[in-house]
Parts: sequence; structure tokens; C-alpha cells
Amino acid sequence: MRRRDARATRARIIDAARRELTRDPDSRLEDIAAAGVARRTVYVHFACRAALVEGLAAEAAEAIRRAVAGAPAPTPDAVADLARFVLMVWPVGDRYRALIRLARGHDLARARVDELLTPARDMATRVFAHGRRQGVFQTTVPPDPLGRAIEAQLLALLDCADCGLWSDDGTGIATTTLIAAGVAPDTAAAKVDQVRKSGSPPSPV
Repeated sequence: MRRRDARATRARIIDAARRELTRDPDSRLEDIAAAGVARRTVYVHFACRAALVEGLAAEAAEAIRRAVAGAPAPTPDAVADLARFVLMVWPVGDRYRALIRLARGHDLARARVDELLTPARDMATRVFAHGRRQGVFQTTVPPDPLGRAIEAQLLALLDCADCGLWSDDGTGIATTTLIAAGVAPDTAAAKVDQVRKSGSPPSPV
């Protein structure tokens, strides 16, 4: 019982940190406590701000792993697979978008960010490679660099969402991703709509 209560308290602290760091990436432990968790309790679980940021990063990494693990098997339609993948990971990115600014401010090392993103990168590379073999994605850039380029686009749009410059439920970014991969705009929009209507699997966050 005590261990379960401790896990629940830790989860509550990390959730408060996620909200507060989304509001202000320079928030201190004291600010997190003011957001709804007693300061003394915060310090019991996290000795410093860096430890709390790492706790948030670890939670984000687990959410990404669950999202990728829950992805359906590849289908003969790589365009639909890519749309489904983006619709699945976008809610995770949106929930943990505070980590983008934390990484830019050096609160997270580049190697740690790479570690967080590896499962999604690997899956994206497989989807791009599959689509190239089908002849539906562009072939001027190899799958891995293409995935990194589109990842940068997705992170930039998450940053825009974080700054209040843009809002999206995943439809816009999925359509934009397909276009960046080489799919015609009308086809991309229709494919995302089709995937939406077929019931894209919810992302576990």
C-alpha cells in the first residue's frame, strides 16, 4: 500500500511539473509545489529540478514506447500507415511538448533527447522505407534522413503549439507529413480523413 501511494504521489508531482513547465520552462521546484503539491513532498521524491525534469523525460519515453508498441502491423498501404503513425504519436508529443524548450535550454542533453525519440524514429524509418518500395514516397532522400527532417518539422509545429501560434488535433500535422513525404496534397488530405474515419488507435499517454 505504501509503495503504491508513493508511486501515485510521484505521478502527481510529475503531472504538476508537466503542466507548470509547459506554462513556464524556467519553473523551479518551488513553483511546482505551488501548483498543487506540497514542497516537502516534492523534495522527498526529487532532490533537485534536474531530477524532476528527468522524471518527466522518463515518463515521456515510456509514453512513446507504449504508443509505438501499440501500433498496428504494417499494411499494404504505406500512406495510411504513415498517417496513422503521426495521428498516434502527436498526442504524446503535445502532452510532453514542454520538453522541447527544456532541451533547447540544455535542461536535457541531446543524447537523452535522441534516446527518447529512438522508438518513434525507428518506426518512422520502417514506414518510409516501406513506402519507398511501394513507390508512394519520395526517393530523393533516404528513409532515415527523411524521417529526421519530418521529425524536425513535427517538433517545430509542437513548439508553435506551445507558443500559442498554432493548434491541431493531429489532422493538420498528419496531412503535412504525408505531403513532405511526397504525397500529393489532395491525396494526403483524403488519406488522413480516411484513417480518421476508420478509427485511428488512440495513443496511450
